[in-house]
Amino acid sequence: RTPADLTGRALGVARAAAGHRPDALIVACNTATVHALPALRAALEPAIPVVGTVPAIKPAAAPGGRVAIWATPATTGSPYQRGLIRDFATGARVTEVPCPGLADAVERGDAAAIAATVAAAAALTPADVTDVVLGCTHYELVETAIRAALAERTGGAELRYHGSAEPVAVQALRRLGALPEPGLPRTGTLTVLLSGEEGALPAAALGYAEGRLLAGEGAPVGS
Repeated sequence: RTPADLTGRALGVARAAAGHRPDALIVACNTATVHALPALRAALEPAIPVVGTVPAIKPAAAPGGRVAIWATPATTGSPYQRGLIRDFATGARVTEVPCPGLADAVERGDAAAIAATVAAAAALTPADVTDVVLGCTHYELVETAIRAALAERTGGAELRYHGSAEPVAVQALRRLGALPEPGLPRTGTLTVLLSGEEGALPAAALGYAEGRLLAGEGAPVGS
């Protein structure tokens, strides 16, 4: 899809969500954020705070090591990601690793395709990498597989992994003027919108601990 198409689709999804009068909108997609965040904020703020999700390049580059950014092809090489690298990674050696098909494989819960796409991305990752940015929210669901593939690639070196889930949650609470309260009982509900209409959580989501948590099953997932 073109950036214009991505922006149009993100606006359509955001407007459908806004119809449910949320306190905030989290754009839980790096690709949508890097292409559509300004348009989403122009359309919804200040009535609804919009929180984007960007690759965690700044904390990954801070130690000054060798950073690999795993992301979708649409995010890899985008002006937004290149801007983050320029602004926050001048002291690190950065390699952008496109992962075509990985997000789709995760979304389908296709174990064979996940293994194949993770292996292909690992082969593009420098063997001396020190920090890995999981630049797509889907990738954190298969972090165990990614860690295993890169352990083989790097000879078992201890790598630092940087996801977006926790920083985005903290930022959302900050925009709402709230504080983290993990001890509170889980009383929330889940509404799934598919093309703007209410539907069910896709069955493939239940293959992941996070999906089962959303469905009200199992124990809380650690960060």
